Amino acid sequence: MGCRESKERKEPGDFTNINGEQSGQVKPSSDGIDNPVKSDSEPNSAQGGKGTLRALYDYEARADGDLPFKKGDRLTLLDDSNPDWWFARKTTSGGDKDEGYVPSNYVATEDTLETYEWFVGKISRKESERQLLSPENALGSYLIRESETAPGNYVLCVRSFQEGKGDVVKHYKIKPLDDNKGFFITARRTLPSLQDLINHYTESADGLGQKLEKPCGKSKPVIALSKDAWEIDRESLELSKRLGAGQFGEVWRGKWNKTTDVAVKTLKPGTMSIEAFLLEATIMKKCKHDKLVRLYAVCTDKEPIYIVTELMSKGSLLDYLRGDEVDSLKFTQLVDIAAQVASGMGYLEENKLIHRDLAARNVLVGDNNLAKVADFGLARLIEDDEYTPKSGAKFPIKWTAPEAALYGRYTIKSDVWSYGILLVEIVTRGQTPYPG
Repeated sequence: MGCRESKERKEPGDFTNINGEQSGQVKPSSDGIDNPVKSDSEPNSAQGGKGTLRALYDYEARADGDLPFKKGDRLTLLDDSNPDWWFARKTTSGGDKDEGYVPSNYVATEDTLETYEWFVGKISRKESERQLLSPENALGSYLIRESETAPGNYVLCVRSFQEGKGDVVKHYKIKPLDDNKGFFITARRTLPSLQDLINHYTESADGLGQKLEKPCGKSKPVIALSKDAWEIDRESLELSKRLGAGQFGEVWRGKWNKTTDVAVKTLKPGTMSIEAFLLEATIMKKCKHDKLVRLYAVCTDKEPIYIVTELMSKGSLLDYLRGDEVDSLKFTQLVDIAAQVASGMGYLEENKLIHRDLAARNVLVGDNNLAKVADFGLARLIEDDEYTPKSGAKFPIKWTAPEAALYGRYTIKSDVWSYGILLVEIVTRGQTPYPG
């Protein structure tokens, strides 16, 4: 986080060769390959624009104007000017044509790699392992991701069993032929397309050590409540269960429009002015990263102000670390949680945002050990690499860097300090830092 120009980390054990041995850094098989390499029969990656779409998940309409669909449905793209919500048409079995808005990350352009269930695009090695080792996946579950170290190449990731270690994920580099007419994992077996490669290793392990069984299960991506939902009617929210309370308000489990589970934070009257809150909320709304809790909408017509966000099933990381489930967590899983938080904080740094209150209580946990940075109530946009709060402002002393505590100077580096204290919370499984 502190160094924006840091070099890419080398991973000497990144790949497993066909004999099950660990290989070093793998280079592209031929020079001059800048784009994803596929055979003539391999579909191109989605480029946007008008055309035919394929639904990747089921979607139930959440608001007027939405177009519901089922996984596998074909839609005609009519307008993609909004990056999050596309306007599309679906032709029903009776010949009728329904039109409406669809979430853009629930569909993909027809005849592209994104339409294949086994293709996950650009995710990290660690993320692929977290997904494949989730309880719903069994031995032989697999996915194909884009290579982190060799742009334009792909990696086959397979859940396998290793004596002495149990279930592990093996990573096999998929290399393109020099003439771009096919792919191979081992030179003795070349195949014309990625789908043919999947088909082959589904029929036989052929040296992989584990035959492919079924694609890794995919969770539905996070989407906004609807195309126009931002300042919403508080009557559209049903609060069902209080999840927690703090200095500035309470957090409730709720449902929006009787369709969507959400978390609702209610701010105590007088916590901040509506004008100041809306200024911060506008910044928060623009933050879109898979390791940041998504801000859905707000209610500012009167107090208390409501902040509506995505709901994380396991609650705060602090409660998670102190709960019964922590006994089953391996140290590598704790490291993975720390890495996920670092990814979210890195995004804030890239966008010149400081959090100012990073701690386990402000990280939320979902299914399958998913962690996301939350609670941007103290976050600030910095223009000169430093932020100084007003005199008398309260701050969490045990998580606050010395220069911030003594002089009120907050920078990206003070967030790094707080991250270090968060690491203490993680490895001690929720113990309070500096006890006594």
